[in-house]
Amino acid sequence: VQLQASGGGLVQAGGSLRLTCAGSGRTFSMYSMGWFRQAPGKEREFVAHINWRGDSTYYADSVKGRFTISRDNAKNTLYLQMNSLKPEDTAVYYCAANPKSGIERSDQYDYWGQGTLVTVSS
Repeated sequence: VQLQASGGGLVQAGGSLRLTCAGSGRTFSMYSMGWFRQAPGKEREFVAHINWRGDSTYYADSVKGRFTISRDNAKNTLYLQMNSLKPEDTAVYYCAANPKSGIERSDQYDYWGQGTLVTVSS
């Protein structure tokens, strides 16, 4: 499956953005998926995960209550709604698919999108 993330941009602290990850291929709906982010000079970190049906989600503590992951399998699309953004949310955000195990580990995912930059100004 090929993934393409979009929707990043510049937003003020307290604002909102919605990221989109468009997938190609008929297998998209078979994969659980995740969002990760990587800030300058830091390692890539887990943000959120959703199962293939879209009825089970899991979040990093740093985004819980502010971010919402969802998917529309009919459209082969994954979303990340980000509210109450903080400057520390500034990073390149990546979507990923099909983790073998350890959904919080980036090395477990088979497929990656190219990333979209989110910048939150204070």
